[in-house]
Amino acid sequence: MQRILIVEDDAKTAQGLVSGFSAEGFSARAALNGKDALDSIEATPCDVVVLDWMLPGRNGLEVLYALRDRGNRVPILLLTARDAVDDRVIGLQGGADDYLTKPFAFAELLARVHALLRRAVPTEPLRRTVGDLTVDFQTRRASRGDKPLELTPREFDLLAYLICHASEAVSRDQLARDVWRETNRATPIDNVIDVHVARLRRKIDDGHPHKLLHTVRGIGLVLREERPE
Repeated sequence: MQRILIVEDDAKTAQGLVSGFSAEGFSARAALNGKDALDSIEATPCDVVVLDWMLPGRNGLEVLYALRDRGNRVPILLLTARDAVDDRVIGLQGGADDYLTKPFAFAELLARVHALLRRAVPTEPLRRTVGDLTVDFQTRRASRGDKPLELTPREFDLLAYLICHASEAVSRDQLARDVWRETNRATPIDNVIDVHVARLRRKIDDGHPHKLLHTVRGIGLVLREERPE
């Protein structure tokens, strides 16, 4: 699942874009200022950034410069009401990959984001590990130690989502939206999620002294390695 960060200081606009991209199958999150954007990208890498130019504190151009100075090559679409040619040149020369002026149609923004992702050089690993658990996205196979895990397609999708968010607490809402593609969560989907989580937990952790799939009370679950001190 491709991850997108929306950097927009208007909370209503930011939430609208997060909802729109989530409905299109992205793992979408928002930051309302430049500092939070840089902190978010450092904590959890993303595949593309939609970056508003006019932000409180560090503006979008400063965020852009900071990312490029750090060697971060994530595709960035600069989103702004500044439509002068000189402004577009400044943004593109500063390291932006594309530029879209406000107001805009979401369909065009979505198309431009997809175009950036098609052009981007793949930087995400085809295989991820947590402890002795390995997930291979190319072959859609997983193993714990030297033992292959027999997973259904949905169980693999669930595990892939969890390992992409390793060490992050993941809620049922996130799983319903991002794995099951259910925008209106209800009790039946909660039951389905619980069944799949229970099955995946058995397949991952049964017979192993160190458990990897943990319940986070009041939030959901997390995939991480915890070894005794």
